[in-house]
Amino acid sequence: MTTRWTVVVDRDDLTKTEVLHDELPELPELSDCEVLLRTSRVGLTANNVTYGVIGDLIGYWNFFPAGGPGQGVIPLWGFADVVESTVDALPAGTRVYGYLPMASHLVVRAKLTSAGFVDASDHRVELPAVYNSYLVTTQDPAYDERLEDLQVLYRPLFLTSFLLADQLVDNDFHGAKTVVISSASSKTAFGTAQRLRGQGVRVVGLTSPRNVEFTQSLGLYDAVLPYDASVDVEPSVYLDFSGSADVRSALHSRLGAELKKDISIGLTHQAASQDSRSEFFFAPDQLRKRTADWGADGLAQRFGEAWRGFTAQAGDWVGVVQHSGPDELIDVWQAVLAGKANPASADVITF
Repeated sequence: MTTRWTVVVDRDDLTKTEVLHDELPELPELSDCEVLLRTSRVGLTANNVTYGVIGDLIGYWNFFPAGGPGQGVIPLWGFADVVESTVDALPAGTRVYGYLPMASHLVVRAKLTSAGFVDASDHRVELPAVYNSYLVTTQDPAYDERLEDLQVLYRPLFLTSFLLADQLVDNDFHGAKTVVISSASSKTAFGTAQRLRGQGVRVVGLTSPRNVEFTQSLGLYDAVLPYDASVDVEPSVYLDFSGSADVRSALHSRLGAELKKDISIGLTHQAASQDSRSEFFFAPDQLRKRTADWGADGLAQRFGEAWRGFTAQAGDWVGVVQHSGPDELIDVWQAVLAGKANPASADVITF
């Protein structure tokens, strides 16, 4: 027998966790088109906290239903290996990249694509397609075995950065000359800053005093300020990665009509913002738009070029810390949830 485990959280109190264990038969009974994946390597960042904070708003709890009433499974991005399969094109040993649960195993209903497959399980059909797609590493031109740690940490975040920066460029920055980014030391934030360099706007990062030095060391922002500093009054767009009501109110008060757009992306503070002054950026919407504009191949080409440029630099910015197993996964989750994670390091967990 093979032991299977799942980490579940209390949907109303993300600090409460439990590890559920059960047994898998050596040869699980899979239906036609089903594949059993074993999770291998995942990253855990503040982005995963967002999945929990707005899990009901966007439907993140629906991807991996498990546990009892009031419990949920936080999604992660990473690599998994096929251990059993009823699909000839996905034999045991196939390595895939995609959206995974905080769990050792996952059964998917594979519908083959040119790059891998989508999970066509009934409960995922109505969910955003970008989260249902899995890439087979041998068919992924961006895959590099030596860079798996960077991929599980940055690729899903950088896709958001890529699409967010693209949306701003596509809208001529809403008439702004400056882009102000909160939680500037976070990976999605500085990925966005990297994409905005050379685009004709000034990029200002806001961060906590303890993270100012690290954020400056990235060399991605034109200016890095602590949260209590005053930004220049000029036409600006605010990209909110922190979810802090105090920071938002201070910026609106300071900039007034010069604040051309207020966009919420991530929530490192554990509260879903309902502030009507801000609009929520949902990356799949821009992904659909650009797929229509450029075609799937054109989008893949543009993203691949941007990704290679990013990874050429990213390895020097943040040190990777390795962890293993459900207990260390929970330890990392609690640290990230509490805002105690060091921005100069990043956490990878092997299962």
